[in-house]
Amino acid sequence: MPIVNIQLYEGRSQHQKDEIAKGVAETISRVADIPLEATVVIFSDTKRSDWHVAGKPQQ
Repeated sequence: MPIVNIQLYEGRSQHQKDEIAKGVAETISRVADIPLEATVVIFSDTKRSDWHVAGKPQQ
């Protein structure tokens, strides 16, 4: 069972997350030749200020 963790800046709508999860699950199902129902997608919403790139906070 594939488990996919997706970390995003907070603020994505439920519809956007639904579409992302659908696309990810469909792609894994097709490429890995496994049932669509076998894939779990978990979203973690994080404040932009909690992300740092090259040691610098994202604003």
